[in-house]
Amino acid sequence: MRVLLIHNQLWAHYKSKLFSEIHRALREKYPDSQFQVAHIALYEASRKAMMKSQEEPIYKYPYTVLFETSLDEVPFAKRLKALFRTYRSFRPTVLNITGYYDWAQVLLMLYARSQGVRVILTVESSSLDHKRSWLKEKLKSWIVNNANAYFCFGQTSVAYLKSLGVPEAKIAVSHAAVIDETIIRENYQRALAEKASTPLARRHFIYVGRLAPEKNLVALLDAFRKTQQQNPPSAEWGLLLVGDGASRAELEKYVQEKKIPRVRFTGGCAWYEVPGWLAQASVLVLPSLSEPWGLVVNEAMVCGLPVIVSDRCGCAPDLVEEGLNGFLFSPDHPADLATSMQYFIQNPEKISAMGVESRRLVASFSSERVAQQMVACYHSLANH
Repeated sequence: MRVLLIHNQLWAHYKSKLFSEIHRALREKYPDSQFQVAHIALYEASRKAMMKSQEEPIYKYPYTVLFETSLDEVPFAKRLKALFRTYRSFRPTVLNITGYYDWAQVLLMLYARSQGVRVILTVESSSLDHKRSWLKEKLKSWIVNNANAYFCFGQTSVAYLKSLGVPEAKIAVSHAAVIDETIIRENYQRALAEKASTPLARRHFIYVGRLAPEKNLVALLDAFRKTQQQNPPSAEWGLLLVGDGASRAELEKYVQEKKIPRVRFTGGCAWYEVPGWLAQASVLVLPSLSEPWGLVVNEAMVCGLPVIVSDRCGCAPDLVEEGLNGFLFSPDHPADLATSMQYFIQNPEKISAMGVESRRLVASFSSERVAQQMVACYHSLANH
């Protein structure tokens, strides 16, 4: 069994944990198998600032980087040529591609199928991502139905594939939205220990991500401002905005104009530094207008935080149980976001128990468990 996995960028740290677990499982169960990950580029342009050095290597699997630059700088013709060259050199029996959005990967998939190679498509998209056109959806349906099996991030991507005509029986993995839970958990525990000596003065809601219009952060600021006006205990709470982006100056100006108290813009940070900020917070909020998944929700839940999540986020059906580990809200009804935030301000004693439920719910997205499922699919396809 020779498994070739195509991935867009080396930077995706959460995928490196998964790929390492796949490699380990293959060596243990099928020692004669070969596994190779071909990363098209080093990073996406929007992620370059987050590429900081690691304390230890995290790429514990065989891989190659086709272009040591930004993915955005690699033209289609070069991607296509490099992918076919890699394919012919490795000679896979199973090909796992991680996106039908890239025509270079689509053409490689079609060629592999014509050669009798079994193809798996990893899908992160859902019907909530973007507005859909009938013609594009018909084309997409034809493309995705050329695969032999599918790995999906969660329920929303499963539902989307089924809407494109994919039989549910071909969906081999339905919880593929994984993170590097080991490093996240270790860094969080370390930060908690340090917090005792340098604590922030109050509880905090926290947002982690890019500061961009689609993240709906004005609604978050308005909701937080409303809680400050209505709740006597609200002075004990602040709001942390962890990240950077094109909207930062506009958001900072909005906070000043509206005189919203206790809002802190921390700036950007590396992914492995995020747990340090989560350790200073009590509740994560992800208010996005559009979000294919929202892996920061996984990260917060691994750390034992309750969550407030927009129902436009792909993770919502899988990771949020209303009133148990957090709350959902519709961006069309921003008052519901303020109500959810008010709940935690008025009931801080509920936070710990809801955080325990978060850890329980996210456990099904264990990278080790998902890797075992993927390896089982590779083996099944390679032998049929």
